[in-house]
Amino acid sequence: MAEFPFQRPRRLRTTPAMRRMVAETRLHPADLILPAFVREGISEPTPIKAMPGVVQHTRDTLRKAAAEAVAAGVGGIMLFGLPLVKDAVGSQGTDPDGILQKAIRDVRAEVGDDLVVMSDLCLDEYTDHGHCGVLDSEGRVDNDATLERYAEMARVQADAGVHVVGPSGMMDGQVRVIREALDAAGHQDVSVLAYTAKYASAFYGPFREAVNSSLRGDRKTYQQDPANAREAMRELALDLAEGADMVMVKPALPYLDILRQVADAVDVPVAAYQISGEYSMVEAAAANGWIDRDAAIMETLLGVRRAGAGMILTYWATEVAVRLRGV
Repeated sequence: MAEFPFQRPRRLRTTPAMRRMVAETRLHPADLILPAFVREGISEPTPIKAMPGVVQHTRDTLRKAAAEAVAAGVGGIMLFGLPLVKDAVGSQGTDPDGILQKAIRDVRAEVGDDLVVMSDLCLDEYTDHGHCGVLDSEGRVDNDATLERYAEMARVQADAGVHVVGPSGMMDGQVRVIREALDAAGHQDVSVLAYTAKYASAFYGPFREAVNSSLRGDRKTYQQDPANAREAMRELALDLAEGADMVMVKPALPYLDILRQVADAVDVPVAAYQISGEYSMVEAAAANGWIDRDAAIMETLLGVRRAGAGMILTYWATEVAVRLRGV
């Protein structure tokens, strides 16, 4: 290789146009998925204090947010439902008239197939104990009993018109049970986005407020240990064998190494979820004048994209999509 002064990498950084032309990683609005919360029983959007700029939507404002996402070119929307009433088994999660199922129908009526409509398939928003499954007599999450509830959730969400279900509970066997339930109900075209590597992270904190969590204890017996990487690859192999159409790593920023390993190993679409704590850190630092907010947002998203995510769930989805289309 020629040595200095013949090799000058800075030649490819001289102008914004040059840097744009040789950029190895690019973001596109269609890469972005907007997580959105819809809350039963409110007449105005409710701000989430720990996530400045994010709200718990009414059904009407959710429809508006979905339309704005379409106009910006966002690829998809992931819906979370917040019911008025919770119980031990999360009954509202499988009620055809539950808030999430209503929201799915609302968004499909608003945007049709112009936006990929996704739904969180988990019980934590609906249980009075806040866990992602039903509990046994000793207060432990019962994996197999929970799978029965997940199968029913898949059917009612698909009946409501969802394009993609996102099982996020990290129960063993959840993808297979959901796939079989969808197929048996005639919903062969509904896709499964598997939360393949979902870690027991400290960065979920603001999300607890966002979903009015009633969690008692923690989720370390079913979400992955942050210390483990090989375990994620085992989960990946199982999800693919069970019929996952897409796979996800969550959170994003603290687990870019896992994301890279997953992306290198599969031939299905790979997603990453830039979670509430990642969002709130940037917003809080920017509010204090410590960082350049817009530059930090783009840098974090580029990092996730560079690590291998073809799709990124981010609360900045619509804002960033508008910015990208303005370039």
